[in-house]
Amino acid sequence: MTRTERPLFVEHNRDLATYIDSWAAHRPEAVAIEFEDQANTYLQLSNNIETVANGLYDLGVRRTNRVAWLGHNQPLAIEILLACSRLGAIYLPLNSRLTVAEHQWILNDASPTVLVAETGFTEHANAALKASDIKVTTAAELYTASPNAPRSGAANDDVLLAYTSGTTGRPKGAVLTQNALVANAVNATHAHDFSSDDRVLTLLPLFHVGGLNIQTLPALFAGAAVLLHRSFNPETWLKDVERWKPTWSLLVPATLNAVSKHPNFNDTDLSSLTGLMTGSSTIPASCVQPFTDRNIVVGQVYGSTETAPTSIHLRIDAANKHPGSCGKPSPLTELRIVDSEGCDVSPGVSGELWVRGPNILSRYWNNPLATQEAITDGWFHTGDIGHQDSDGWVYIDDRKKDMIISGGENIYPAELEEILNDSSFFSEVTVVGIKNEQWGEIPIVLGVSASAEKPSDSAIFDLFNTRVAKFKHPKRLIWMSELPRNAMGKVLKHELKAILKRDFDC
Repeated sequence: MTRTERPLFVEHNRDLATYIDSWAAHRPEAVAIEFEDQANTYLQLSNNIETVANGLYDLGVRRTNRVAWLGHNQPLAIEILLACSRLGAIYLPLNSRLTVAEHQWILNDASPTVLVAETGFTEHANAALKASDIKVTTAAELYTASPNAPRSGAANDDVLLAYTSGTTGRPKGAVLTQNALVANAVNATHAHDFSSDDRVLTLLPLFHVGGLNIQTLPALFAGAAVLLHRSFNPETWLKDVERWKPTWSLLVPATLNAVSKHPNFNDTDLSSLTGLMTGSSTIPASCVQPFTDRNIVVGQVYGSTETAPTSIHLRIDAANKHPGSCGKPSPLTELRIVDSEGCDVSPGVSGELWVRGPNILSRYWNNPLATQEAITDGWFHTGDIGHQDSDGWVYIDDRKKDMIISGGENIYPAELEEILNDSSFFSEVTVVGIKNEQWGEIPIVLGVSASAEKPSDSAIFDLFNTRVAKFKHPKRLIWMSELPRNAMGKVLKHELKAILKRDFDC
């Protein structure tokens, strides 16, 4: 059977760790995860998952209990998730870049039974859990447990509590079932044609569903090998592409730029790559072009924490034929594009993307109102504005909440950002709307200069003269030292607006 014909997933009522156990039985010596020059086979990974499950059980973890993890990328993060799937518990990955106060809010909301912390994070974890009865433990304690944990996880159990990155305020905890992660793996496997021959280089944080579920977990379910990076470094990524020869890797726009602008980029052998995937935000053509110039095709995955995340994807065999598109709905995901009344729009007409399928969140944790607002008859409201062409290819116009209404006209920042990114003036740039007495809102540019000598405001504003209508032109330019981003590379526009209000009276 060919790669694309071999079935990888079947319906059953067992836990996620079953997939690892199956590969451990059939290919015990095959490498599952390589991390810092230490390779774990599928048999070792299966045994480690069982050991971690026993350790969690000894600490009092039972069905539906939450288990938090705080640390950098490493095999233990994956082992805890799959151990939770065996126990019927819920994995709560914490963003290691958040402050103690931010972690306190999440931990108070989720109330985990145990927090497993990497050694360098134990002090931070204890500070976040001050006056709490939540246990803090380390990997060493988990790996010394006795084998006594019953295997009580099932496919319909909640298994992942992933807090949104908070691009619009307080983070919400999206609850995903074991079935949702399997459905995502089906979608992701279709996007990549994963097989046991593949080698996946993971650098994005595993505390985000993008780093965990676009390539890493689906690749392991397919019997592939995964090389984990503790964190992203463009020079290390380039060295490991040449040394380890991966077939796939996932880079968000910010990391695509960092890699392509590294001085070693043009001299690094990239020939092992079947392709690259990207996602997380609208993708400027300038991010992709350096890879296209080197015959590396870049596909796309569209989704969010709430969709596990693979819901629309652009395979590499279609990427060059449909530039700017994020693809078509993934096999297990349905798509509607609707107007403000929730009615379907015609091809070519922009509206909000709604998606439905087994990969969608079951609910927001402790937040029934947010759940009710986000889901209608099983359809998740993405908050993104986009359109489909007559052949069904999907194009993202912008975030619904980022849309600027100026003088009654809709302005999509992504359209203006594409023009700015096409120039050589910025290393980072974004567009936001601010209140204006005359127009309601106006667009302004916030950027980081690509050189020590900043261009004039007029040079920036002239970029728009022949590209977009006059009403869309930004009215102000503000230079910044950096743009606030989350771990997946998304610009945190709500933080920018707070900075504008505080420092610039906007």
